[in-house]
Amino acid sequence: MSELKQKILAKIDRPTLSVLSTITEDGKPWVRYCTPMADENLTIWMATFLNSRKVAQIRKNPEVHLTTGVTDMQTAESYLQIQGRAEILTDEKSKKAVWNPHLENIFSGPDDPNYCVCKITPYRIEYQGMGMVPPEVWEVN
Repeated sequence: MSELKQKILAKIDRPTLSVLSTITEDGKPWVRYCTPMADENLTIWMATFLNSRKVAQIRKNPEVHLTTGVTDMQTAESYLQIQGRAEILTDEKSKKAVWNPHLENIFSGPDDPNYCVCKITPYRIEYQGMGMVPPEVWEVN
């Protein structure tokens, strides 16, 4: 695994408060908080509500942007800017794979009909160190 990929995974290998941007039905950006995490392939996963605006926007335009990696401004050393394509999954395997005890306060369980999974496949990730210009870039070839 490359050093850059290791640094990226260290920023998002557990649920991390992040901001996700989608495109509204009228072509405007829309940003909201989310708590995604990535697997070893840099695929990003998060739980969401099937009836949410986010899901409708992703189904119309799968291009998304995620900013993550800072949990405390006093100790922040770096952050990620992630461009990718999202898809909404409702199959049992995906829902159970993403399910965790923190979701019990939001959904009745992995079989909740309003629970679904957002999967983001990144094609560009910028690892931006504070004061570092330009960022280190990971891209799909």
